[in-house]
Amino acid sequence: MQHRTLFVFDIETVPDTDVVPRLTGFEGADVAERRRELERYHLDITDGRNPFARQPFHKVVAISFLEAEIERDGRNETYLLRDVRSGGRADFDEKQLLQGFFTYFEKLKPRLVSFNGRTFDLPVLKYRAMVHGVPAAYLHTAGDKWNSYTSRYSADWHCDLLEVLSDYGASARVRLNEVCAVLGFPGKFGIEGSEVAGLYDEGRIEDIRNYCETDVLNTYLVYLRLRVHTGALTIEGYNRAVADVIAFIESNRGERPHLGEFLAAWGEASGNRFTL
Repeated sequence: MQHRTLFVFDIETVPDTDVVPRLTGFEGADVAERRRELERYHLDITDGRNPFARQPFHKVVAISFLEAEIERDGRNETYLLRDVRSGGRADFDEKQLLQGFFTYFEKLKPRLVSFNGRTFDLPVLKYRAMVHGVPAAYLHTAGDKWNSYTSRYSADWHCDLLEVLSDYGASARVRLNEVCAVLGFPGKFGIEGSEVAGLYDEGRIEDIRNYCETDVLNTYLVYLRLRVHTGALTIEGYNRAVADVIAFIESNRGERPHLGEFLAAWGEASGNRFTL
């Protein structure tokens, strides 16, 4: 299948403290205490190695994406940027976010691009959709045995950059921030993922969404550079796609200052050399 849309996505989550009493029997009502209990549980089941909650225990609080149209000329592709935004309104609950994501996904039928999306983002979205009874039939039924969203090696359906760049574990799996540092992209700035729960507690959902959108932009820039490397995108096509990103930021930075901050950080990281 030749997808017509590129859909780069990322999610932000907080621990699902509602499940703690059912999971461990801990009855304390304080959210901070429940989070510590969830960490204790995960340390216990991993012999003290990892307090990070497994995928089912994450509550989705933001889903951000970049949408681009895919054009083809023989074996080469070009990408025309349509939008960068977060799904739903800031006051949407988790079920509404999931319904919106999977409805829009089925409408677009896109090629997915993520960083660690196969290991984290998509499994979280699946589990949480099951919690709320949200269907996602197209995700599971499109394609065939070898070419589908659920096939690990179908990068034309879902390109998880963490997997592809490491040759599916043959080399070290690196962080998005590390790849961005090497390639001259902004990476993470201002907010760290570990701060999301605190921002959520303070009601700063817009800040979380803005942070998620900058992660999506970083992921897209890494993807573009990978496509140049694999020969699917020409240097001219890359520069055109980068120019689209810059133009989008310039036209939206007034109402969305985080985009202007991203551009400034990009200039600093690259020595103001945005194109190849």
